[in-house]
Amino acid sequence: MSRRSKLWRAGAAFFVIFNVAGAAYAIAMGEPMHAFTHAVLMTLGLGAYITWRTVQPRRDYATPALSDERLDYLQQSVDALALEVERIGESQRFKEKLDALQQAIPSTKKEE
Repeated sequence: MSRRSKLWRAGAAFFVIFNVAGAAYAIAMGEPMHAFTHAVLMTLGLGAYITWRTVQPRRDYATPALSDERLDYLQQSVDALALEVERIGESQRFKEKLDALQQAIPSTKKEE
């Protein structure tokens, strides 16, 4: 359920609860027309919410199908990228190996 839908549901619930409480208060105070107004508003609010929930079209977010040519191109691109990443990794391993060899070989400089 989306955030907007949750907000509408909470708003409708508040509207109905407010009108039920208002109608109860109006009856307790001896105001039948005021209570009737709250009852009508509550009924309209519930009816609108129920109608909105039942008539609202359901959206199906199906993923679009890719053509075979696009899938082949995508596969070739991924393969080429994987090959380049492997070459970079091999280059880094070779450089680390050379650095380790240079550190292992003692310096042959003559001291003056």
